[in-house]
Amino acid sequence: MTVEQNVLQQHSQKHQQTLLNQLREVTGTTDIQLLQQALQVSNGDLGDAVAFLTEKNVKVPQHEEDTYYQTAQIGNDRYISVGSQADTSIIDLTGDDKDDLQRAIALSLEESNRAFRETGITDEEQAISRVLEASIAENKASLKRTHTEVWTDSPNPHDRKRIDNCPVGLKNVGNTCWFSAVIQSLFNLLEFQRLVLHYSPPTCTTDLPRNQKERRNLPFMRELRRLFSLMVGSKRKYVDPSKAVEILKEAFKSNDSQQQDVSEFTHKLLDWLEDAFQMKADEERDGEKPKNPMVELFYGRFLAVGVHEGKKFENIETFGQYPLQVNGFKDLHECLEAAMVEGEIESLHSENCAKSGQEHWFTELPPVLTFELSRFEFNQALGRPEKIHNKLEFPQMLYMDRYMDKNREITRLKREEIRRLKEHLTLLHQRLERYLSYGSGPKRFPLADVLQYALEFASSKPVCASPIEDIDTTAPPGGTTSSLTTSNATEQGSASSTDSSATPPLQQRSVVHKPFTQSRIPPDLPMHPAPRHITEDELRVLEGCLHRWRTEVEKDTRDLQESIARIYRTIEVMYTDKSMSQVPYRLHAVLVHEGQANAGHYWAYIFNHHQRRWMKYNDISVTKSSWEELVRDSFGGYRNASAYCLMYINSNKPFLIEEEYDKETGQMLTGLDKLPSDLKDYVKEDNQQFEKEIAEWDFQQARKAQQKQLATVASLGAVEEASPLTAAVPALLHDPEYMEQPSPTDDLHDLNKCTEDAISKASEHEAKGPEAIFDSVMLSPTMHGIVMAIDKTKNIYDRYGPEAAFFKAIRIEYTRLLRLAQEDTAPENDYRLKHAIVYFIHNQAPKKILERTLLEQFASRNLCFDERYKDITTVARAKLELIKPSEVNMEEYEIWHQDYRSFRETTIYLMIGFELFQKKSFVEALMYLIFAYQYNKELLSKGQYRGHDENLLSHYRRECLLKLNEHAAFLFESGDDQEVNNGLSIMNELVVPCLPLLLIDELEEKDVVAVEDMRNRWCSYLGQEMEANLQEKLTDFLPKLLDCSTEIKTFRDPPKLPSYSTNELYERFKKVMLSLSRTPADGR
Repeated sequence: MTVEQNVLQQHSQKHQQTLLNQLREVTGTTDIQLLQQALQVSNGDLGDAVAFLTEKNVKVPQHEEDTYYQTAQIGNDRYISVGSQADTSIIDLTGDDKDDLQRAIALSLEESNRAFRETGITDEEQAISRVLEASIAENKASLKRTHTEVWTDSPNPHDRKRIDNCPVGLKNVGNTCWFSAVIQSLFNLLEFQRLVLHYSPPTCTTDLPRNQKERRNLPFMRELRRLFSLMVGSKRKYVDPSKAVEILKEAFKSNDSQQQDVSEFTHKLLDWLEDAFQMKADEERDGEKPKNPMVELFYGRFLAVGVHEGKKFENIETFGQYPLQVNGFKDLHECLEAAMVEGEIESLHSENCAKSGQEHWFTELPPVLTFELSRFEFNQALGRPEKIHNKLEFPQMLYMDRYMDKNREITRLKREEIRRLKEHLTLLHQRLERYLSYGSGPKRFPLADVLQYALEFASSKPVCASPIEDIDTTAPPGGTTSSLTTSNATEQGSASSTDSSATPPLQQRSVVHKPFTQSRIPPDLPMHPAPRHITEDELRVLEGCLHRWRTEVEKDTRDLQESIARIYRTIEVMYTDKSMSQVPYRLHAVLVHEGQANAGHYWAYIFNHHQRRWMKYNDISVTKSSWEELVRDSFGGYRNASAYCLMYINSNKPFLIEEEYDKETGQMLTGLDKLPSDLKDYVKEDNQQFEKEIAEWDFQQARKAQQKQLATVASLGAVEEASPLTAAVPALLHDPEYMEQPSPTDDLHDLNKCTEDAISKASEHEAKGPEAIFDSVMLSPTMHGIVMAIDKTKNIYDRYGPEAAFFKAIRIEYTRLLRLAQEDTAPENDYRLKHAIVYFIHNQAPKKILERTLLEQFASRNLCFDERYKDITTVARAKLELIKPSEVNMEEYEIWHQDYRSFRETTIYLMIGFELFQKKSFVEALMYLIFAYQYNKELLSKGQYRGHDENLLSHYRRECLLKLNEHAAFLFESGDDQEVNNGLSIMNELVVPCLPLLLIDELEEKDVVAVEDMRNRWCSYLGQEMEANLQEKLTDFLPKLLDCSTEIKTFRDPPKLPSYSTNELYERFKKVMLSLSRTPADGR
């Protein structure tokens, strides 16, 4: 047998054993022959094997209303797991028998604990995960994206602005998450970053490229340098890698909709980098063999020692990414051990042997050691690739000493010792299993428990209670029947006393043949199982034996468990001695893939050595992370996300991650100071363009705000909590110079015709006070307050004139607004919707903003109801004319009022969204809630009191998406073409585009859970039979749903808002909030 055949046979045996173990975990079946039969029937398919066993061994009652909830939902107890096999030997827990209940609990705990000890995951979680993933792998392996999804930028450049020195993300320009994950991992290797940034093309190629490599590699290096320079010094939150990606895609000869494999891309990237640096090295060689920095950084060597057909050989081979098989192994060291040995190990050490095999021993490890985890395999039976979701653990610190050629002999000794220990461990496990699973039937129990049950049975006392006494209520009074029966029996007994020795006493009783009596339970049957006849001596001997045997069994079990634990500890510490801890490698980056073989998403976890913490790089999103989150997403075995590539760096070579320092000042170089002059100019130019874009945006927004100012001033209003400012009211109005100057009097006649008409109409009510004005004219809350304030200044106006009355009125109005701002009101009584001044007070607007706003309100020509109102408003307009440009920043003033208009618009979105949600118009409600949440979030980013309750909005946005998802799934389940298309249209046009909004803020756990709910609902269909056209549509839809990118697509235009007066908006908002408090949505 050749080496290749031997390896294939071993791999096949390992794969077969792994499938048997997984099948045993999922179904609970321990019969090896039955498990093998299931695998044969299903052609090695785990999902079909599970279905075969569950259909063969158990019948689960089906409920129509539970059809959906029988699908698996990981991490959510609202769902019922699929695939867990019911026990064929059912314990009845409906009665009062406590022994049955205790036995059932013991069995359940034993099975759960055994599975948890082996895998660290409960049996329920394993059943859910295995069956769901097997179904997905079977039915979904051929999923492909049918079109390129290119994410567009937010129109607001402030959303794309880099915050402080946060790492820069990479834009996904069409299924390019594979590019982002690899490039970010390499960029954060500071030595690699320096090599790329300071690369200069060979001088011989500056004029015209001479060959294909130069035409391909040099443009790519140029774009890679520019990309790295932007990642160093850009003011953008994320940058566009399109130019570098396009060059790579041309080399891959792929279309835009095809996702690239990380290992394939990394191989290609390193090859190109090696070629580019080799051209430079060849130009600079000085007699000696040139050194290629890429080869020095990423490539190592190993010695292949083996025997082929009885002949020994040794070869030195070079490697870059070292491939490792995942299937059948629990951790990285097991993968490495298997990869380092092929064939029969014994044949390598014997002189006379015809077997073949080989060992690998590293002679030189690269500073950056990359492991490629082979999580995809080709299913020959199905003719398609499938992903391996098995759990694989890997450490943060990896010691490579045991794999080095210099430690070959000591490692062989240790391996032999470990092999011997594992053989002994197998024997101990078998002996322990005989104690823990005792019996010859299909159900087995711990021997100690069996002895305890026997002891409890032997010690039980029979308690007999005749049911005849309880139910025979038809007997004659006085016990006639009983006495007759007794008398009869006595007579018969005396008559036949001579035959008593031959006839049992029971046969001497007269039997009354009645149908009811014959069907009764025998009167002498014990209520609980107990010995019928046992003497005290027998019981004492039996109890002594059972106690002694149970003690002996418990001691043997403990001894076996302690021996097993000691062997495990011995194996664990086998390589922990100092001589085996000299080659440390620290985990630098983990590249994660979520999805299936032909569809999914990549991101990277990278360790920031400066901050000493893990960071998550997910396209444009760069967030702080933790080792716990990395483990959850990378180890695999539970979710469909797992590590695909591991990048370790040599801890003894700190230059890999050391920052660069200025040679003269000794200061650490940051930002643009790290760049060569040509790249520094390139980044500066890009930053200037971005700053220009921000300035143009701000100018356009200010211009729009200025155009809307006059039309919306009357409808402004606000309320929030603020500190008392009443004592500062006089200072507010007397400090500015324009408030102290006398007002011109020549403006008293400057009234238009409509104002004169208003005055003439109001003159009829002059004697009746302001109430008459309110009855004749519908005023906004702002105008209402000003009219009331002016009405209180009648005496001041008569005695001191309009100037004094103006100051008195404006103090009264400001004091009233200040009081409103200080009130602690319910959410439905939001005074911010009535008064802009209250909104400004809450958000600590500058004093000059408050003053000008009040003046403009008092200067309204709508207040000219009589001569007094006319004079006071004229004074207010004169004060406005006296304001100098240097005294009030009009740009700042417009920004504050624009924010208030945005607050009102957000309120309308929120209000209409809540109303539609309550009417169950979820399709229409979604867009209002989405835009309300986004606009509200922008407001809250400027201050705590700028918007509404974010948690409330988040809750209803989430609930609306869940309702739409349920409705779409219901339409899909109908099977009707029109209904199915409508359901998928709801998902594609409404639900799927909104999922990144729920995932972008990972601190909101409820949103993440909701997304998982929706995804698992649709994944549950993969295991169900359906028509071919439905399967095709589901296959086309699922990649979009499972895309984990957090980049935001461009939505449709916001819904057009109706116009509301201030009173209408306030009252309608109040009504909606009150209805929400009475009928809350379902909590989640």
